[in-house]
Amino acid sequence: MMTGLDRRKFLQLAAMAAAGVILPSCGSEETGTRYTNSDIAKLAQQRLDEGLRSGGGPFGPLRFNGYRGLAELPWFELDDNGQLRNVALDLPKAIDMHCHLGMSLLLAPDVDLQKPTGRVIHLLDCDATNPGCELDLDVYINRNFSEQAVDALWWGSAAQGLWGSSSASTQTIPNLLHEMDACGVERASIMPIAFDLPFGDDLTERWIEAIEIAGAQRRLIAGCSVHPQDPARFKKLRSYASAGARIIKFHPTMQRAYPDSDVMMELYSECERLGLIVFFHCGRAGIEPESTHRYAMPRHYEAALKTYPNLQFILGHSGARDVAEALPLAVRYDNVWLDTHGQGVSTLHDMLNQTGGERMLFGTDWPFYHLAASLAKLLIITEGQPDRRFALLRGNAQRLLSLSGASV
Repeated sequence: MMTGLDRRKFLQLAAMAAAGVILPSCGSEETGTRYTNSDIAKLAQQRLDEGLRSGGGPFGPLRFNGYRGLAELPWFELDDNGQLRNVALDLPKAIDMHCHLGMSLLLAPDVDLQKPTGRVIHLLDCDATNPGCELDLDVYINRNFSEQAVDALWWGSAAQGLWGSSSASTQTIPNLLHEMDACGVERASIMPIAFDLPFGDDLTERWIEAIEIAGAQRRLIAGCSVHPQDPARFKKLRSYASAGARIIKFHPTMQRAYPDSDVMMELYSECERLGLIVFFHCGRAGIEPESTHRYAMPRHYEAALKTYPNLQFILGHSGARDVAEALPLAVRYDNVWLDTHGQGVSTLHDMLNQTGGERMLFGTDWPFYHLAASLAKLLIITEGQPDRRFALLRGNAQRLLSLSGASV
């Protein structure tokens, strides 16, 4: 009989096989000079401390019954259809710097990205039941995944590459725009990931085309991705930039590439020449295979930040569960921006006080989560601070996009 742990490993293997990301020592850490036992211990301690600190910060407990439960906050309410809406008329129209669309890879049928559906199935599907799953805004957001939800995530990842994902089929452009309208989000940056698959690995091309077909270029900012080992990576970079991409997404854990490797450093040089913003997945999120953790340690990013001072870098998730190591990079380097998605309210409050918030960016990681989950956190920490609220929700993103030559 398959145990819970065995099932988890099986689902991880199936998902990685579907995405072409079979990794050595799957399910176990690989230690050495670049990833140490101390790193492993710090992650375990972070997870423990996070649970103990939840609700003990300046804003008290912040636990809700699913995304719909956010209607308890003063900025939201449920409409006649039970859908969450932002009803605060005095808020700035937000710019979301971290979004995706529904993925289909390898053998999976293409997602019809132009099709509206009844509801969005987020990958943390907190509103699948009524009342919804407990949503704690004061922890790193992945802590809200139950074991069953993590298994469902891995099963869905496998489906995206093999037989097609029912959740991905709801993660379409009309559904994203509808959720953006409901939450008061004006624009969103759409970022694919290149997996280096033998076929069915053309998310950048498909998503740029889908945005054009939808006529959504004024609202959706096209991003791109190349795999560091793709022989055509430089040609593709130039092609994507010519097609209007302004941001490139690198995912060291999924692409199995250290951010300071020679091949990556060469890519940054071309990104700088093309005027692209570099968005990194940074840090350990805690739900990915442990064997990938070594690539995402924040210290591996510093060489790039230092070598290319004129290239703008976004650290996705602010370093995730390694935020304590990522935050000093944003303090030391003026070309580093922090994507706020995922961090708990108390951590975001500390980040705001330590950095002044001048390079903190609103991000949601949609469709993993409802836009309102990230929005609510920034509204909480900026209550009574209109200038900072404008900066985090809109102003900082406008400033960053203007540096890349993107229309704002």
